[in-house]
Amino acid sequence: MPFGNLALLVMVVGYAAGACLSLLAPSDRAARWLTTIGAAIGCIGGVAAASSVLATRVSVDATLASLVSTAGGIVIHLDLLGAFFLLLVAALGLPAAVYGIAYTAEYEGRHSLRVFGLMFNGFLLGMSLVPCAGNVFTFLFTWELMAIASYFLVMTESEKRDTRQAGLWYAAMTHLGLVLLLPMFFLMAGGSEATAFADLRTTAAALTPGTRHIVFVLALLAFGSKAGIVPLHVWLPRAHPAAPSHVSALMSGVMIKLGIYGLVRVTFDLMSGGPAWWGGLLLAVGCVSALLGVLYALMEHDLKRLLAYHSVENIGIILIGLGAGSILHAQGLPALAAIGFAGALFHTVNHACFKGLLFLAAGSVMQQTHTANMEEMGGLIKRMPQTALCFLVGSVAIAALPPLNGFASEWLVFQSLLAGTSIQRPEIAVGFPIAVGMLALTSGLAAACFVKAFGISFLAMPRSNHAAQAREAHWSMRATMILLAGGCVTLGLAAPLAVRGLNRVIDSVPGLSAGEPLPRSPGLWLVGPGGSAQVSPLLIAVLLGAIALAVLVALHARGFQVRRADTWGCGRISQTARMEYTASAFAEPLRRVFTALYRPTEDLSVGVHPDSRYFVQSITYTSQVVPWFETAFYDPVTRGARGLAAQVRRLQAGFLHLYLLYVTVALVAALAVAWWFK
Repeated sequence: MPFGNLALLVMVVGYAAGACLSLLAPSDRAARWLTTIGAAIGCIGGVAAASSVLATRVSVDATLASLVSTAGGIVIHLDLLGAFFLLLVAALGLPAAVYGIAYTAEYEGRHSLRVFGLMFNGFLLGMSLVPCAGNVFTFLFTWELMAIASYFLVMTESEKRDTRQAGLWYAAMTHLGLVLLLPMFFLMAGGSEATAFADLRTTAAALTPGTRHIVFVLALLAFGSKAGIVPLHVWLPRAHPAAPSHVSALMSGVMIKLGIYGLVRVTFDLMSGGPAWWGGLLLAVGCVSALLGVLYALMEHDLKRLLAYHSVENIGIILIGLGAGSILHAQGLPALAAIGFAGALFHTVNHACFKGLLFLAAGSVMQQTHTANMEEMGGLIKRMPQTALCFLVGSVAIAALPPLNGFASEWLVFQSLLAGTSIQRPEIAVGFPIAVGMLALTSGLAAACFVKAFGISFLAMPRSNHAAQAREAHWSMRATMILLAGGCVTLGLAAPLAVRGLNRVIDSVPGLSAGEPLPRSPGLWLVGPGGSAQVSPLLIAVLLGAIALAVLVALHARGFQVRRADTWGCGRISQTARMEYTASAFAEPLRRVFTALYRPTEDLSVGVHPDSRYFVQSITYTSQVVPWFETAFYDPVTRGARGLAAQVRRLQAGFLHLYLLYVTVALVAALAVAWWFK
């Protein structure tokens, strides 16, 4: 058996064994360990299979038609594009699984860790097999396995009302995507019975332009609902906070990226790309998602909701890279387009790394402080120094500051946009500079948001007893965070090498390929279009280190001594937590600047003395930001759905003869439709 096939078999067996054995475990403690052991074996097998394909460029193929005879059976085809995304799933799944050993200990006696182990391994299995699917049936089956397992993981703490609402939103949006996938694949088949992806490439090439446009729009909506693009992202800031933190890390780090995988697979592989307006739509959706995602993150005080909105932002950045690359490719500039595509795929890797790190760090903080509200934290850098350092590394990476990995991928996306400003077409010459401005604004706001997140959560004094009594998380949880923090540093410093590896993946996809060997980045440098710009994250790191060392040497030479004193408190004798800057105060200037977008609801209540209204006893000010598109679009839809359900409920009259009539009418209608389209 070839090594790739053997590694895939180990992956499937590991996940399946972890799911079954954890379900049959004699105790919750045993279930925790069996869950992790099975998941770890599966992840190691996935890493081995993906690495084999990426290194040898030889695909892994297998057909299990004997298991399922419907629609071509289960067909496995792992090519370079699929191997890239499988590597993401397995590489983040391993630290998340190890993190879960200690993290889920607090669930013992409160929630079934046997069922949790079943769903956790099922979730990893579904995510791992989605990029391995070789036909429509396998793709849809594994896509639903991923969706159903993740739904039950989100519902782990189902006794909470917010969790139940999050699960409802998630189930609705994920199955909306499935409903859109079915007609998309039907149209791609072009009236034939083709279900294998290899056959769909042939039928898709023969589709009329109108049909291709419909397929693209359906793909963007279906996969965009999973990826979390605006306005289909409404499930994301609800489901991520509700799920256990290591599950949130997987959902945000890799599950939503499978929406990007599906979009790339259908749009750029099966249909080999399309006209420039496809890229323009991707670029516009990406810009709106990136900017709105970071703006709403700024208003959040719930640490996990803040991170969830930043997932929307980073999905937007990935789409900006894909959109810019698609436009440049349609304009006959494939070498320039490759920079945008490389930036998008590299940011996919980087986001998985630093967002996984941030969610795991947030989980450690929540486990110790028993809250996700940043206003009740503070001072944690002294009590959880290693967690604070890891969160700081993730914050610097997601803010795209050099020399970490977020900087390198966003720099490539910027270069692809700057390359398009010279194209002599009015819509492109105007659109690309606007996109540059929106991406620059997004990057600045992201930096401000994580100054708030880190400063309010980890600096100053504790704002609650739980924060004052916090201590470092279990060593296994810290080890996984340190591993991912090291990944952020390594991917940043070795960015030129990573981009060279990504060029293999780009060259294997027809709609992304330049049709000729892509230029190699020289040595330690990332190179922009035509060599117009160059940057070396490693040299930046060396320069920053040299400056820091020089400052320390100079201070030591002058006999610098540290003097400890209280912070000036405007004449007050002692400092209290009430004197600290709050998250609300930090975000207030930006809330005022963007008040037309936020449209906050405000309430001011003044309590007076019962004997005289001139003596004020209390003043209460409440402000709440509710995304306007939820009020404008989703509220009418949900009200209409509930009204329709109330009307349909009347059909359930309790009479058997009436139900038989319903069945007869439905059967006749189905036969009539089949006869009409025969």
